[in-house]
Amino acid sequence: MKSLSMNGSAGIGLALLSVAAAALGQNATVYRCPGPPALYTDQITAQQAKDRGCRTIEGAPITVVSPPKSRPVAGTPAAPGATRASDAKVEASDQRARDSDARKILETELKREEAKLAEMLNEFNNGEPERQGGERNYQKYLDRVEEMKAAIARKQSDVAALKRELAKLPAPKE
Repeated sequence: MKSLSMNGSAGIGLALLSVAAAALGQNATVYRCPGPPALYTDQITAQQAKDRGCRTIEGAPITVVSPPKSRPVAGTPAAPGATRASDAKVEASDQRARDSDARKILETELKREEAKLAEMLNEFNNGEPERQGGERNYQKYLDRVEEMKAAIARKQSDVAALKRELAKLPAPKE
């Protein structure tokens, strides 16, 4: 067997190395030598291992890592008997009521966010907000102005996102 470096998938490599040695019935001792990267090998003698500060890993528990279960690809049929809540049909009137509720919630949120944005812009005063008492140091004032700019940009982004979400919903029927 050849030596392996400890990187990336070293746990899997160690497990495979140990399983392979056990399966082949080899009596070779596998050593783990310290250092970046750690070295797993059976190509050195016991004296060389002792000189390098290596330790044996015989009898160490083997950890086998199984790959994650794959998800079904969109468009493929689901397993028989497996139903999801999203697969169930919704009555048209129920869907309209849900859409109406979602629209009301988004409109309320949009109004609140626009009001906060207007307040922030008013306080920002076109990039020249009023200095506060603790801002005798001009740099503190500049830092606060930069924070205000960033907060306004975030708020504008929030408002735009709410408008996009409202545009996705069907128009209200009167």
